[in-house]
Amino acid sequence: MGPIERSKATLRIFGDDLTPTHAQTKGLPIKAGSDVEAKTGGWRLKARESSPENLDCQIAELLDKLTTDLRVWTSIGARFEVDLFCGLFMSSDNQGLSMSITSLDALSRRGIRLSLDIYGK
Repeated sequence: MGPIERSKATLRIFGDDLTPTHAQTKGLPIKAGSDVEAKTGGWRLKARESSPENLDCQIAELLDKLTTDLRVWTSIGARFEVDLFCGLFMSSDNQGLSMSITSLDALSRRGIRLSLDIYGK
């Protein structure tokens, strides 16, 4: 099994009463000129794309920019939907990845759900 060719990671927070710093506001077009309205408010923070895949580094990059105060994360999680959305792009069959216990623990302690979107060749 070889490594996955590349990965993208975005920390996302969604909620009806969320006022985003970037992205979308409920009831407004998702982007200029679009007819598609956002169903809820959203906030996103993207990590740099990694090639080959390196979710551990991308998770560290994102979390290093944010508070380590778990009380804040508990409050955010109680009010909003929080996930780390990851795009994994394969260049051939039978590619895979492993994540460190450190990364999994950091996400878990903050109540961040891990969402994987895997794209074949």
